Amino acid sequence: MQEVSRVVGAPEDLGTDVIAVPAGSPVALELRLESVLEGILVSGSVSTTAIGACVRCLETATYPVDATLQELFAYPERAAHHHEVDAESVEDDERELVDDLIDLEPSLRDTVVPALPFQPVCRVDCPGLCSECGALLADDPDHHHDTFDPRWASLSGLLDETGPGSTETEKRN
Repeated sequence: MQEVSRVVGAPEDLGTDVIAVPAGSPVALELRLESVLEGILVSGSVSTTAIGACVRCLETATYPVDATLQELFAYPERAAHHHEVDAESVEDDERELVDDLIDLEPSLRDTVVPALPFQPVCRVDCPGLCSECGALLADDPDHHHDTFDPRWASLSGLLDETGPGSTETEKRN
């Protein structure tokens, strides 16, 4: 068993179109490597920061990512034996050691991407954008538009002639 702490650069495409970890940004790995009968069991934690666009206001949203990783990397001879014994049920995502090296990039992607929010927001109470003009509602909380319903247009003429609260007899006097 060996414990490893490393900070590595993030690979390309670590995320989705909406939110992702920028390529080359730091990814902290706290890993435990254990030799087991089938291969090397890698378990530990991954910490990084994802950046994307808020789905409500389109401002930059940052999201801390803390996820756990656990993956078995099979010894090549064990993996070959499993392929021969049970060729029909072999999983395509089975990881193998290659020249005593572990490629963590696919496992890292499988761990980080599901931990990202499906709809990231810049803050929990983000009001978003005005549906009429696109103004950022966080900058002006009292922002509103006077909307006029055309179905009431003919009644608004009556309000203009008499004024609110007046009657026709008061207007003649």
